[in-house]
Amino acid sequence: MESVIVDPRILSLAIEVTESPEQNVPVILLKLKEILNSVPLGSSELKKIKQDIYCYDLIRYCLLVLRKDDTKIQDGWMTISQLAQILSQCCVGLEPTENTEEFYNELLPSAAENFLILGRRLQKYYISAVENEEKDEFLWHFQSVIGSLCCLLTGHIQLTKNVLQSGHFLHLLLTDDVETGSAIMTVLQNILQVKSEDLLTIKEKTLHSILDELVFKLSSSTSLVIGSVAIKLLLLMTKSHPEIMMLLNNRYTGLRSMLNKQWFGKEIDQELKQLLNLLHSGVYQEEDQKFYQAACKIQAAWKGFQTRKRMKKLPCAVIALQRNFRNKREKQLLKLKKQKEEDDLKLQMQLQRQRAMRISQEYRLNLLEIVHPGQVGKHIQEMEEKSARIIQKHWRGYRQRKSFSQQKQSLKEYKAAVILQRAALKFLRKCHQKKKMSYSWQGFPEFTDARRMELKQKIDNYIKQHSLDKSNQGMQGSEMSDVASRELHTQAQEQLGHYFLGRALEERAQQRKEALQAQIRTNIEQLMNMPNLREVTEQEAELFISRSRPVAARAKQAHLATLIEKQAVWWKKLGDEVEDEEIIPKESLNIDFGTLFIGGT
Repeated sequence: MESVIVDPRILSLAIEVTESPEQNVPVILLKLKEILNSVPLGSSELKKIKQDIYCYDLIRYCLLVLRKDDTKIQDGWMTISQLAQILSQCCVGLEPTENTEEFYNELLPSAAENFLILGRRLQKYYISAVENEEKDEFLWHFQSVIGSLCCLLTGHIQLTKNVLQSGHFLHLLLTDDVETGSAIMTVLQNILQVKSEDLLTIKEKTLHSILDELVFKLSSSTSLVIGSVAIKLLLLMTKSHPEIMMLLNNRYTGLRSMLNKQWFGKEIDQELKQLLNLLHSGVYQEEDQKFYQAACKIQAAWKGFQTRKRMKKLPCAVIALQRNFRNKREKQLLKLKKQKEEDDLKLQMQLQRQRAMRISQEYRLNLLEIVHPGQVGKHIQEMEEKSARIIQKHWRGYRQRKSFSQQKQSLKEYKAAVILQRAALKFLRKCHQKKKMSYSWQGFPEFTDARRMELKQKIDNYIKQHSLDKSNQGMQGSEMSDVASRELHTQAQEQLGHYFLGRALEERAQQRKEALQAQIRTNIEQLMNMPNLREVTEQEAELFISRSRPVAARAKQAHLATLIEKQAVWWKKLGDEVEDEEIIPKESLNIDFGTLFIGGT
């Protein structure tokens, strides 16, 4: 893929526009004029510069500035008129490769409308101005904005219809001022010379308003400039469109006599004669036009009769078309609704992923603050193993659910078979029981008198051996044993509670002991792997600085005690060594690792 090279001047200007405050943007955009003038007209470099300006939305910034109030812009109308020229120059000859519909359907019509709005405001200020210098200044700005509009219409002919239909253009035309009115009429003349067919595509009311204003100017104005431009406009309209000539004859009956009386004998006699000849020939064409219209009405009535007759025979087709249209519209609405739900679900899933990633990152940062540096690798490995187990668990669950959905029918058949087997076995069991009960009439084996006497003798012997007194004593003993058993049970529960409480404390102490031993081992490994003090760096030395103040104070105290002991005379150490040997036996020698704790809290 080829890399696109952007003009660094435009790139820096775009960055400056985005980073500058709003009141400085108009002045910054004036630098575009120097960039455009630095390249010859019609060259490929100029087209590339215009493409870059459009890609970085600098044209849209110019449009936004033109919509602002002139009092809030530095240098007022001077800056606005220059920006209008820059905007027109950027749009003419621009053929965007991206967002072409937006450029032709939104940006260009908006630019033409802004030029017309600026023209109205300048026309208003020019008419209300009192001083000549102020009037000249407003007139110059007005002509500059109108010139920019003409340049834009020359480069993009499709905008002529938008300008003709605009209410702002009609308001600009409805003025008694000679200078501004002649400028707007010149714009209309340029439009008709470039693309006169758009005149018939506008609304009939707008066309009548334009013709009314031109005829009114011819009847009320005495200026030769206004009269010349108005007659040229009417001549262009009647030459290009005979319908307008018929409209002038029907709508303005006294137009020819007024033109002869007021404008004949002046410097515009040639255009005036051509217009009068066209209007005179249009009178004779009017009768032919009436016959033509009558024939059209007859044909329209006959075609309407045929169409109504045909439509009466096709009610079923219309109903079918309506039904198909409604079904198609419902399907489109359902499709749009489903697509919107899918987009919402995707957005929700994306937000959930972002939230989970944020929580995971915060959790990792908190762990880095809590866990000792020596245990970070081990902890990360444990977390990775735990994550792998979770992923495997979810994957196995998903696979089992998927296989279950596939084996659902076979499971239903298996359950049905189990139910049938259970019912069959139950039925067979009942049958077997009924069969056994059918043989109950045979009775038990024969019970003889000798057997009966033998059993009675055994019962009597048992009664003699367990007399009534002994049975009473046994009852009293059982009552006492019951009370004693309850007390014994209570004692056993208390001892069991003490046992479990002590066991929990022992387990907690054992866990703490194991954690301290692991921490001590880590610190010892660090101490053993550390280089000499001459070779150690500042970064490695920071690992042995504790974040706990009590531990640091204890280490400092032990270090000072060791230094004092090393600096003492040798004969002063003899007594201490003897005392140490007497107090601490060799069998009970135990090292206190509390002072070796380095790092952590």
